[in-house]
Amino acid sequence: MAVVTQYVVVRDGEEKMTFATKAEADAHDKMLDMVDELLPLLERSETITDEKQIEDLAFFLAREREQVLMALGAKRPAKKKATKSAEVAKNEKAAEDEAA
Repeated sequence: MAVVTQYVVVRDGEEKMTFATKAEADAHDKMLDMVDELLPLLERSETITDEKQIEDLAFFLAREREQVLMALGAKRPAKKKATKSAEVAKNEKAAEDEAA
């Protein structure tokens, strides 16, 4: 007999989803929190009146939160730092170009 550990996300007494890891369950729960915060905001917009569309849009925005934050200017993609060897190679190349 196998023992299986499952993590269940429960909202308002209703099981929403089951996950194999706690991290996945926590991430989904966090997304549901974002949806709960987005719903009243989207309802106030009056551009969409269908509840299902509002809910679908809230889920979309929550799932794509990184891109939404970047689009709003609140978050910038991390810039890759040049490695020491890349900087040295660049300086050597510049020195060679000057010598030539």
